[in-house]
Amino acid sequence: MTRLGFLIDQDTCIGCHACTVACKSEHEVPLGVNRTWVKYIEKGTFPDARRLFSVMRCNHCDDAPCMTICPTGALFRRDDGIVDFDTASCIGCKSCMNACPYDALYMDPEEHTAQKCNFCAHRVDVGLEPSCVVVCPTQSIITGDLDDPESRIATMIARNGVRVRAPEQGTRPKLFYKGADEASLDPHQTVIADDGMLWAETTRDHPTLPAGTARDDVTARTAYTTAHPMPWRGMVTAYLVTKAIAAGALMVAALLVLLGHADVRAAVGLLPPVVAGAFTFATGVLLVADLKQPTRFLYILTRPNWSSWLTRGAVILSACAAVEAAWFVAGLADADSAIRALAGAGLVVGAATAGYTAFLFGQCEGRDLWQTRLLLPILLAQAAVAGASTFLVADLFLAVPSPDALRWVLLAGVGATAALTATEVVSRSTPQADLAVQAMTRGPYATRFWLGGVVLGHVVAAALAAVTLSGGPAPTAASAIAGLAAVAGLAAFEDAFVRAGQSIPLS
Repeated sequence: MTRLGFLIDQDTCIGCHACTVACKSEHEVPLGVNRTWVKYIEKGTFPDARRLFSVMRCNHCDDAPCMTICPTGALFRRDDGIVDFDTASCIGCKSCMNACPYDALYMDPEEHTAQKCNFCAHRVDVGLEPSCVVVCPTQSIITGDLDDPESRIATMIARNGVRVRAPEQGTRPKLFYKGADEASLDPHQTVIADDGMLWAETTRDHPTLPAGTARDDVTARTAYTTAHPMPWRGMVTAYLVTKAIAAGALMVAALLVLLGHADVRAAVGLLPPVVAGAFTFATGVLLVADLKQPTRFLYILTRPNWSSWLTRGAVILSACAAVEAAWFVAGLADADSAIRALAGAGLVVGAATAGYTAFLFGQCEGRDLWQTRLLLPILLAQAAVAGASTFLVADLFLAVPSPDALRWVLLAGVGATAALTATEVVSRSTPQADLAVQAMTRGPYATRFWLGGVVLGHVVAAALAAVTLSGGPAPTAASAIAGLAAVAGLAAFEDAFVRAGQSIPLS
């Protein structure tokens, strides 16, 4: 059994892009995206300046996070260690792009599926080397069996000091670099050149360090690299909000049942399943709409990879919808005992619906900001806020029972999210996570974080909720405004969190 890998000899690489062109020709890779590319960095000051080249591509990791998160098993490992890709199974969810710590995957603009270097597996199968190896004029790309001590690649690794990219991620990459400058491999040690770049149009969407970053280890600048646009944007933010409302409505409804209000037909028997069902449906629509292959969305259930939290999340959302349907039928029938029996299930599936995204984001190993253990309690607290807000807004039109209890839930949820978010912001973790926090709190996403997430979603919402609890005027209207402010702030915070997590360069 073989375990194929790459070695890039940066002592001899001349940055000619022959490997990039050969790869594009071999695989008919469209313009604007690359399976393999050459990154240029510049170090020093004139006249003691130099340009360094690094060949970038899939690392064919022994512990590949892209395989774990892929909901349909489109990414798989062959017996020879190559991480290959089944285009026909890909639904275009882009989760693999956030799971990869190396920016190795891209969305093909023609196939509308993810793609990456597959070691020219079709050539390997007939005894040929990858096309990039064949065309390299300086023989700087070496391949072979890493487990064969007599192979050239194993001998060179054993005799020379070699490096891998992002070893702290624990993916055990099989792409090694000989003679590499650390700044070539660590994108956090370089800044994007802003004084005119070679072929700058190809790097327009590439993430860079937050403006004003002051770090002692920024020793070079990136003069050229290929673009890596942000995979998840507004639809993922919206999905987090709709999911929080759906989950929270069920969780708070379960609380009202526990408080003895199962017999309130409109506000407890019918409102929760209608609101939760509508927002669960909206969540599903957003998830499908964000796919590059939306007609394949059922592959998540017909070709499931059960290690993926996208697959598990689809099952949880289905269970949530089933409980909502049963609750609605019980509400129509005015069956108090059935509603009381469903309250426990509603609490469980509501919490699961709110919280599974923490585990999904945890599988996005390329995004260190999302690897926090605080994300699960944050999501649960946000769901409680969204659920209480839903009932407080509905109180304008229906006689919702125990409004003070709902205001306390809102106030407690806002306080919990504030404390947890503050803990996350001030805590120190990895350099990438710290840079993402800087982008969120002092960089391009600071306005939506502070004005939206903090001021509107926490200060305004908490103040209004506190006023209504202290006997202030127009408590119903003030509570409804507090709920709307809380949900709007939730949306602003989630957008800042999602985008900041993807704003730090990985290559």
